[in-house]
Amino acid sequence: MIEVWERLDSTNAEAVRDPAPWRVVVAEEQSHGRGRLTRSWTTVRGSALAVSAVVPLSALADSGMPLGWLPLAAGVAVVEAVADACGARVGLKWPNDVLVPSDDDRKLAGILCEWTPAGVVVGVGINVDTPRAGLPLDTATSLRACGHPGVAREVLLTAYLARLAVILSAPEADRRRAYRERCLTLGRTVRLHEPGGGIREGRATSIDETGRLVLQTADGPYAVTAGDVVHVREVQ
Repeated sequence: MIEVWERLDSTNAEAVRDPAPWRVVVAEEQSHGRGRLTRSWTTVRGSALAVSAVVPLSALADSGMPLGWLPLAAGVAVVEAVADACGARVGLKWPNDVLVPSDDDRKLAGILCEWTPAGVVVGVGINVDTPRAGLPLDTATSLRACGHPGVAREVLLTAYLARLAVILSAPEADRRRAYRERCLTLGRTVRLHEPGGGIREGRATSIDETGRLVLQTADGPYAVTAGDVVHVREVQ
């Protein structure tokens, strides 16, 4: 069942308050949404899709999916849903920022997963109908701003939930292949800003079995558990 709220502080916060299995919370307007690394994300009524779904731990166990792979799988679901809804070609910056390559790699959507004893709350925010001038940062974009106006949010929501169900039940090899094919980070030189303030640079070579990004650095391979990955623009 899908709950549609006129206004919430955060769809994730509401889902965490009562993480019933497969509960889906949608808000027309969100005042205190949260992204990765404690970043804030608010929405203007009617301009974005803010949705949180509770994935029970039993579903992850049945699929054999490591917890660390769920945020990545959700990113695949968003990329595929956007393509289904309007044909836009988008990709993923590890772990799951949704970028639009044709719009200078601006960010279209973000994902935040929060663990509870009952299940994982998967929160997604997609900028849908916000005009370029209304976006909070120059590094952000929307479907309207990148050339796809008029996308119905209910169509996008339906496509996302369907794609999420498919990726959650997919064999492990298919899940990993789907992520690799949509990941814009692999093969690129990146700069990693670690939570403790350190900075590392290296080439992204692979995703390991737990969902970590593996960098080849001057000091050898390094598996990234958390941090802010920046794609380094290479001189042509």
